[in-house]
Amino acid sequence: MPVDPMTRDGGTVSSQPMVRGLAPALILRADLMAVRDALGTVVGDLGEQGLTVEELGSVELVLAEVLNNIVEHAYLGDASGEIQLWWTLGRSGLHVRIADAGRAMPDGKIPLTLERRASDHAAMVPEGGFGWFLIVGLAHNIVYRRERGMNVLTFRMVVGGGDSPGD
Repeated sequence: MPVDPMTRDGGTVSSQPMVRGLAPALILRADLMAVRDALGTVVGDLGEQGLTVEELGSVELVLAEVLNNIVEHAYLGDASGEIQLWWTLGRSGLHVRIADAGRAMPDGKIPLTLERRASDHAAMVPEGGFGWFLIVGLAHNIVYRRERGMNVLTFRMVVGGGDSPGD
């Protein structure tokens, strides 16, 4: 029987207001088990909203890569940090916003964009950084910014009958 991350002991995931007075759908601790619990919550919610198994797999993969990167690189494994996660499914697809107060991205940019070549990226990221290839390949309208001491990443995924990537 799955554990409900909203009631899990130790406060792995909660739903409290944080950034700009908005209430994130989830606030999770910056540890890998909390990420796993949050993924189950998001995938469960989106499954109930009618996403296909393939779409759910893509969403889970992108979220896992982003959230694990935050745990490992922004917070350097410090589980006391928090990650805020919002998502909404609409006509144009799944819109996601993720915020954390960890270290900023190097140079204030995501590690891989369409302007950067794969060879440049491989040299920048010692463990290979293949997660960003997946993120950039599956998500659209990716925007990273540093706002009031927070890393904020937003993106859209073309799922649930959403419009084409360029829309």
